Amino acid sequence: MMRNEKTEIISPVIEKLYPLILLFGIYIILNGHKTPGGGFQGGAVLTSIFITRYISARVNDINIDVFQIIEKYLFVVIVALPVLYIFSGFAAKWGGYDEIFLILMNIAIGIKVWCGLSIIFFRFMFYEAFN
Repeated sequence: MMRNEKTEIISPVIEKLYPLILLFGIYIILNGHKTPGGGFQGGAVLTSIFITRYISARVNDINIDVFQIIEKYLFVVIVALPVLYIFSGFAAKWGGYDEIFLILMNIAIGIKVWCGLSIIFFRFMFYEAFN
């Protein structure tokens, strides 16, 4: 099989699974504050979209630098958001917003894990494997 050639069976099946994988990953992230799962598990599921895409099409059209920039900014958000939430007194005054805070943290962690695991996967596949 050539590098950019699509398979006849796997590609159509995987293309139909993309929306379901995306929906499942988002569901895990958004409901992680009240069910098992959360940002890390949802981000790992979202990374499986890129992995299955590589299995079906083996293309290198992903810009890893964009993922690295997003991941760095989200690290700052993940560290700063709890500090601001606790030390600003917002948590003490408005205790009812804990659920919103947890959802926002799960979203930030999910996107960061998605970017980080995608970077690791594409580094192994396209940069480390051929050197």
